[in-house]
Amino acid sequence: MSFPTHRPRRLRRNEALRGLVRETKLSVSSMVYPMFACPGVKVRTEVSSMPGIFQQSVDQIVEECREVVDLGIPAVLLFGLPETKDALASSAADPRGPVQRSVEAIRKAKLNLLVVTDVCLCEYTDHGHCGVIENDQVLNDPSLIVLADAALSQARAGADIVAPSDMMDGRVAAIRRRLDENNFEDVAIMSYAAKYCSGFYGPFREAAQSAPQFGDRRSYQMDPGNAREALREVAADLEEGADIIMVKPAMPYLDIIQKVRDRFDVPVAAYNVSGEYSMVKAAARNGWIDEQRVVLEILTGIQRAGAEIIVTYHAKDAARWLKA
Repeated sequence: MSFPTHRPRRLRRNEALRGLVRETKLSVSSMVYPMFACPGVKVRTEVSSMPGIFQQSVDQIVEECREVVDLGIPAVLLFGLPETKDALASSAADPRGPVQRSVEAIRKAKLNLLVVTDVCLCEYTDHGHCGVIENDQVLNDPSLIVLADAALSQARAGADIVAPSDMMDGRVAAIRRRLDENNFEDVAIMSYAAKYCSGFYGPFREAAQSAPQFGDRRSYQMDPGNAREALREVAADLEEGADIIMVKPAMPYLDIIQKVRDRFDVPVAAYNVSGEYSMVKAAARNGWIDEQRVVLEILTGIQRAGAEIIVTYHAKDAARWLKA
């Protein structure tokens, strides 16, 4: 029996050869670890649907950030659980809010860490929607004012990057203008440019206490069936001044990540969201999968699709496994 000269298996014989020719090499330097800041002192409450993820007071946030730095993870993404909520998300721009205080505490601790802050209103409104409400409708333009105020407050606290996740039209331009007017030209914007209305966000809504009290978010988050629209959203956000764009969720939208990567020569991020994390954790706890192998395969797939930056709750575990 004759064979062609080329035998692909030659380069698969052992790990040294496989590693030498590996096209996508997963690195902890591409990862961002999400965290949930809450009021109080010495508070560390595990999210029941997200094993290993906690709602934490500022002092505990700083301690976990020390661990994040030691693991070589370069950045964290902070979400806030405020003491009070109202219809206008007034506490989103509170300089003494948990996100702002966490940023200040991380800076005071002199940790070598990039700090990204989520800019949205769902965590701060009593109705749980991502914008200002009138007659049960989310108002776009009035919401931009509140979002820009929140971003400015986070920048003043010391955020390196602000990340609007609300999906209001024009919010990148509004935030960029507000930051620049206040001499924060160097604060970058990582826009959730293609954020789909997804069933994979369920555990996050427990973690951030942000479930909508009526209706859903289909009128502002993207329809899962649309791909070309994602490219229009990305183009619009880049025109408005976004520095990094994000696709969210990651796993069901690998095709979108690849389309964005192919079309735009800018840094691309993907959010490996709470539901994706929780499914892996549940299957691993039942002994149905090899958690380490599955997590690293998922993250490699996200990076292979074109994401240079991966926001993932698996970051700490992945960092340990990649070091081993």
